[in-house]
Amino acid sequence: MSPGPGKVGTGSNRHLDGVLGAPKSSPPGRRARLSTPGTSRLSAEAREDLRRRLLGLIEGNRVMIFSKSYCPHSTRVKELFSSLGVEHNILELDQIDDGATVQEVLSEITNQRTVPNIFVNKVHMGGCDRTLQAHQSGLLQKLLQEDSHESSYDHEAYDYDLIIIGGGSGGLSCAKEAAILGKKVMVLDFVVPSPHGTSWGLGGTCVNVGCIPKKLMHQAALLGQALHDSRKFGWEYNQQVKHNWETMIEAIQNYIGSLNWGYRLSLREKEVTYVNSYGEFVEHHKIKAANRKGQETSYTAAKFVIATGERPRYLGIQGDKEYCITSDDLFSLPYCPGKTLVVGASYVALECAGFLAGIGLDVTVMVRSILLRGFDQEMAEKVGAYMEQHGVKFLRKFIPVMIQQLEKGSPGKLKVVAKSTEGTETIEGVYNTVLLAIGRDPCTRKIGLEKIGVKINEKSGKIPVNDVEQTSVPYVYAIGDILEGKPELTPVAIQAGKLLAQRLFGGRLEKVYHTLFWPLEWTVAGRDNNTCYAKIICNRLDSDRVIGFHILGPNAGEVTQGFAAAMKCGLTKQLLDGTIGIHPTCGEVFTTLEITKSSGLDITQKGC
Repeated sequence: MSPGPGKVGTGSNRHLDGVLGAPKSSPPGRRARLSTPGTSRLSAEAREDLRRRLLGLIEGNRVMIFSKSYCPHSTRVKELFSSLGVEHNILELDQIDDGATVQEVLSEITNQRTVPNIFVNKVHMGGCDRTLQAHQSGLLQKLLQEDSHESSYDHEAYDYDLIIIGGGSGGLSCAKEAAILGKKVMVLDFVVPSPHGTSWGLGGTCVNVGCIPKKLMHQAALLGQALHDSRKFGWEYNQQVKHNWETMIEAIQNYIGSLNWGYRLSLREKEVTYVNSYGEFVEHHKIKAANRKGQETSYTAAKFVIATGERPRYLGIQGDKEYCITSDDLFSLPYCPGKTLVVGASYVALECAGFLAGIGLDVTVMVRSILLRGFDQEMAEKVGAYMEQHGVKFLRKFIPVMIQQLEKGSPGKLKVVAKSTEGTETIEGVYNTVLLAIGRDPCTRKIGLEKIGVKINEKSGKIPVNDVEQTSVPYVYAIGDILEGKPELTPVAIQAGKLLAQRLFGGRLEKVYHTLFWPLEWTVAGRDNNTCYAKIICNRLDSDRVIGFHILGPNAGEVTQGFAAAMKCGLTKQLLDGTIGIHPTCGEVFTTLEITKSSGLDITQKGC
């Protein structure tokens, strides 16, 4: 690389040799004309070479600004760094032959199409407004200080390059990727037992008390329905079929145990140190780890990732922690829960109510306000109505105020007193089990974040981060369900953990961008031709591009996954209409959708 013409503040203007070409000269105040082929016309090899050169600029400079000489926003940023006395390097895209091509490749790296495009110590700041906001909040100064701090310490002075607190989906993904990139990594994972004493192994919520056991119990319910349906298809059997809870739990826990072992083996193979201890910050770059016996050991690291996840919330009323269970307990419950009250209207509440009813239990759901807050309400009410038709009872606009034990046992008997949310009415009911599914709280308040200055939302406990998962303390990052304003989804955490490690240690810049697909499996089977429901939402101003996708029906998750990729590729209604459906399937209905909601026409399915 060779210097280009002129200087701006304390920063130098540069260009890239080869692919980018040299700066064009033009009269002052006049834009240089660019006749540059788009990235689609670059060969794959040239495109990758350009990407490497840009990454080299970003990684090789404390402050790197991609700018245009006539842009007032770019000028403001240059003036900011000049006023701070910070050396900054500038690439004026309007003064090089291939500036448009550079800008397109930059947009692929950062998902930002405009200039200025600013990096500080390899962290993507964004544009002018975000950089000025970072300066006002103090984040910019911290990033700049991190450079001098990083250069002043010896990495060998720390025990590890990276310590991850939390061994769930995100934490394990980050740990393994960092180890692949040659870093010395430790994972601390410790499950504080639930009020009923339930704990579990390595792998986090999804594997142990979430997605995986839920899916298996869902399958148990579907198998029961299949047995019932089989008689209509000629299968004859005389014995009465019944479900054995203990057998199901044993099979599920054996499977989960194999996953726990697999995770430990994977960490061992990648030479990641795994410690089953509770991690807590005690000072900068230092944590203490306490094991089950209370023995403490201290460790230090250059960087930390917080991936502690969330735990179920309790009601805060008499008898809740003493007598109620949560999803932490349900999937390893050693006895059949019997007649069950599910408190809550979240997807966790309805999924659990669904599979419990599906295996033949008496299930009631107590709802404070609406079903599935945050979901499409038309779809949410269809789920509720369908569940109700198939035996799940709903108590709407009530909240529990007291749980009292009437009889001990496995299960015992509990009296629930609840009051109306709309008046003074009080009701009582007797159940064998009360399952709370009213939300989850992040595990961030007891890990010493206040000792090192990591800010959290005091109300929610969530951790605010920038677009590269960096907290208010530059060497501390956070991923997963504990992030403020981010989706609480396992696949998101896995991708975030991997990309974070690549940015920290692999010279990559990709960030997580979300297109959310969230199928709900409520598991009460029926056979009415019009039970399934499909809906898409299109943006009329963008060639009817599909921006929303909804399906209620069998294998919703499998169907949705395929459409997810299509939507990422710019799926439109015209492309759907031009697709030949695979028959007979539920998914084929999306190739023949004709009725709009505004038309008011009947959507009842008349045939196959």
